[in-house]
Amino acid sequence: MNDHLHAGEIRDGHHFLPVRVYYEDTDFSGSVYHASYLRFMERGRTDYLRLLGTDQRVLFEQTEKEAPGFAFVVRSMAIDFFKPAKFSDLLEVVTRPEEVKGASILLHQRVMCDGALLVEARVRVAFVSGGRAKPIPKPLRIAMRGEG
Repeated sequence: MNDHLHAGEIRDGHHFLPVRVYYEDTDFSGSVYHASYLRFMERGRTDYLRLLGTDQRVLFEQTEKEAPGFAFVVRSMAIDFFKPAKFSDLLEVVTRPEEVKGASILLHQRVMCDGALLVEARVRVAFVSGGRAKPIPKPLRIAMRGEG
């Protein structure tokens, strides 16, 4: 259960992940280095899917039967930087599925600090099984839409 807390939480179809800014995440000016946000958002996507798999275990097991060893691969990302975060800030990465269709999912992600929007991204991930992009099995589409 403790691991569950570290993975954030899903509320109203949105995944919320707290992230503390460490010194290693910042550049010489003390602001968060732009590439650090990519790591924060990757954690958000990974933990969203981990929690979704826990909450929707039966649907994820059906997906595993249809597409053994399935995974998601980032295909494209559009990202806007609005405000910088600083060392020691507590950020919140908010992830939600915006579109689930065909062989890909479009995820909307925001990095927030004290209610202010710092970074916003739309990330398209491809569903992959056996090393190839494949249509997303119905159980997984149901799981993601059920949370959205």
